Amino acid sequence: MRLVGLVLGTILLCLQLHAHAQVFRSPIDYEISLAGNFGEPRPHHFHGGLDIKTDGVEGKHIYAIGDGYVSRVTCGLYGFGNAVYITHPTGHTSVYCHLKAFSPRIKAALRRYQYLHETCVADARFSPVEVPVSQGQFIALSGNTGHSTAPHLHLEVHDTRTWDMLDPYQFLDGCISDSVPPRAHAFMAIPQDPSSRFNGMSDRHIFTPQPSPATSHQMTAWGRIGFAAWADDYMQGSYNHYGIHETVLLVDGRQVFRSVVDRIPIARNRMVNSWGDYAHYRRSHAWYMKSYVEPGNTLPILRADQNRGVVDFNEERDYHLEYILRDYKGNESHYEFTVKGERPLKPLKPLMPSRGGDAPILLWNRTNSYSLPGMQLVVPYGLVAVNTPLQPSVRQCPGAYSYAYQFAGASLPLMADAELSIYARRTSTDDVVDSFDPAKLYISDENGRFMGGDYRNGWVVGHIRELAGLYALSYDDQPPTVKPISLQGNRLLLSAVDGKSGIASWTATVDGRFIVFDTIEKSTTYACELRESWLRPTSREHRLHFEVTDNCGNLQAFDTTFTY
Repeated sequence: MRLVGLVLGTILLCLQLHAHAQVFRSPIDYEISLAGNFGEPRPHHFHGGLDIKTDGVEGKHIYAIGDGYVSRVTCGLYGFGNAVYITHPTGHTSVYCHLKAFSPRIKAALRRYQYLHETCVADARFSPVEVPVSQGQFIALSGNTGHSTAPHLHLEVHDTRTWDMLDPYQFLDGCISDSVPPRAHAFMAIPQDPSSRFNGMSDRHIFTPQPSPATSHQMTAWGRIGFAAWADDYMQGSYNHYGIHETVLLVDGRQVFRSVVDRIPIARNRMVNSWGDYAHYRRSHAWYMKSYVEPGNTLPILRADQNRGVVDFNEERDYHLEYILRDYKGNESHYEFTVKGERPLKPLKPLMPSRGGDAPILLWNRTNSYSLPGMQLVVPYGLVAVNTPLQPSVRQCPGAYSYAYQFAGASLPLMADAELSIYARRTSTDDVVDSFDPAKLYISDENGRFMGGDYRNGWVVGHIRELAGLYALSYDDQPPTVKPISLQGNRLLLSAVDGKSGIASWTATVDGRFIVFDTIEKSTTYACELRESWLRPTSREHRLHFEVTDNCGNLQAFDTTFTY
């Protein structure tokens, strides 16, 4: 037994040494140029990978960056379009997104999975022995599928165990050239208390940076002030701009804040709205990233002193501040400025709170519950980073299935789902209608989009993440519409649309046997590639049965015959 244990231990050690020794390669066979880098702030999420340019065209060869196995293949999920997941022995998983097509070997494995599990939805999972790949092996053609506005490869790398998003730059460092430092566009001073002042004002104050050394431009402050930076990184040979990898704020030579964007837990992705000044971004489309940490922000990439990075100007003297901005290659820029601590001539009086009645406030450190007639909202702990006031309203909607509810006058995103319950009624005057089926009710937003919801004892209970939406109950008892487009040749094409709750699933058979129909990206078309199916061309007539179901369970069947 000791010998067996020794052998196993030696094997494991060798595997670990091999894993750590593996060097990753580029996923393309030409020089890498980036359209976007890891961690760029976006509304409600960080950019989770590198956007690698493909010369503005589709069809470029994509290669595995390291040894491993294809663990997952998806189509149309999470905005990735066609995507391949490769799990590596290093403990990482690389994800290749927006693909036009898979390699023949991966496509064949996908089809085997779909026919084995009789599913048209492409979310195929594979064991380590089914589709192994070697570093540099061709896996796909680049494309423009999913939530992509131009052809490119979106490459992500995750920690396989935790699924944290990692910066792919650290694995491809030797494949990317960059000698251009980041550049700041402007800074913002944000008073933290009603009595705090910057340049005599209690409002946000924007000022432009000056390269080191510090200039004579004089600014004054008193009280607790937070700072934020609007900055971008750049690379030679590209007109694009990128997020900042590392930001440091020094006060009198002491570090009060530091961020290093290298690992982001998926569950904290929406905290980008707290680190960045989301409200200002909505107005200006400029991300000012705060150099302090709000109480409910638990992003591990942010580090601050005991004051959470907020600077307390409580002495009448000069405070010397310096920003250091670095990219992954170590290129850096320095910006210095002096702020004079200046006590106001008149004692500061806290601003009087506005007379807003009993307007509710979401507290960042507790679960919040709020009710209006026919509605209850439950916001769990951790969904806001600071105490946040609401502006709730309820509207009469004659002939509707509920009142309509709104909780904020401007966009107010939460970090995860809040539970919204709305009481169901048939119309404003009738409580019961014989043909009314409560299972067909769902929560919709101001654009009529399906937000889900389950009927429970007179209430529809669903989840929302944006408090500025206008939410009400909608009703859908109409099935989708299916129309034939082409039923000849090697490809069967159908169109399926649903004007209310939206299509949830579809399936098909030929002569009673399951067959795969894929969605055509950015369209309402469904296609069956007969050459990739079990059906063989015999010039015989076959019967096609196609079913599509919407999100309220309404089913539409379509039957026809075709010759193949």
